[in-house]
Amino acid sequence: MALEPLSFNRGKAVSAAPPATALQADPLLVEVTRGNMVESGHRAAVALVDVKGNVVLSAGDIDRPVYARSAIKSLQAIALVESGGAEAYDVSAAELAMACASHSGEPRHAETAEAWLQRIGCSVEDLECGPQLPSHEPSMIALLATGKLPTAAHNNCSGKHSGFLTLARHLGVPTKGYVKLEHPVQQRILGVLEGMTGLDLGSAPRGIDGCSIPVIGMPLGNIALAMARLGVPDDQPEPRRAACARIRAAVAEEPFMVAGSGRFDTLVMEQTGAKALIKTGAEGVYCGSFPELGLGAAIKVEDGAGRAAEILMGRLLRHLDILSEEAAAALGGVLQAPLHNRAGLTVGEVRPAERIPF
Repeated sequence: MALEPLSFNRGKAVSAAPPATALQADPLLVEVTRGNMVESGHRAAVALVDVKGNVVLSAGDIDRPVYARSAIKSLQAIALVESGGAEAYDVSAAELAMACASHSGEPRHAETAEAWLQRIGCSVEDLECGPQLPSHEPSMIALLATGKLPTAAHNNCSGKHSGFLTLARHLGVPTKGYVKLEHPVQQRILGVLEGMTGLDLGSAPRGIDGCSIPVIGMPLGNIALAMARLGVPDDQPEPRRAACARIRAAVAEEPFMVAGSGRFDTLVMEQTGAKALIKTGAEGVYCGSFPELGLGAAIKVEDGAGRAAEILMGRLLRHLDILSEEAAAALGGVLQAPLHNRAGLTVGEVRPAERIPF
């Protein structure tokens, strides 16, 4: 079935979404139990699309523009690589993977960002993402125990921003203000997003992300198409094809840098390798690229719950047989996640709803 409401030809414009009160509710796809009853539920939309724009699987409204947030960092990193900036500044696989990351702020993450910035003639002070405590609790405790405060290198987006600064250096443009939509770095990225989604994003909904860069509203189906093209970019210019291949290889080689210890993205990609590039985003967004199948996925949980987005991505990976049942069971929490109270007791679970269509 082709995505009829969406055009994958260049030039299709995206307009602002209707008021939230006018949106049709997405189906209930995830439920949360406590004891022997369902306590809560999460509605979501899911799009699984091939490189030609055919919808392989869908649920909910996949035409409504959403902010993809950090789930498309791999697409944003394309601009750094296809420009020649990654090669010019000897960006390593670990650094490139971190350019695609929402990392936990562990020592290796922060130290990698600091060394990368020093190599390009910048410093932590040049990062415009702001400081953030590590989300990895042992790393946070260790940092605070030394009496130090977190810096922008600990920000979960410090790798992406280091990539932006590298691109600015390579283009020979000012580094200051690189987060602004009108800056040449963000304009390059906007061009990549238009090429990968097949959309004219000039009048698309816009906002500011948690790390201060622009966010652009795009239909879920087109985001899934872009992720499919990331895996099989045969219809893209040669420099972009090479950039996509290099990004996929870096993430497969360094999955720890994309997230961190105990994190869903890292744990899953350690198992799947090059079969899957998956990435979480704020407000219940999750994206995936599955090169061997020529498919891309985009998920948006209506209430913004990340716990539901992870369950849906795990379910999709099993549905596509990218992740075996044995591997999923060994990982734990991929197909359904136990719910624990403060005392460590298992009191319920987060699981796919009974009528989930995949």
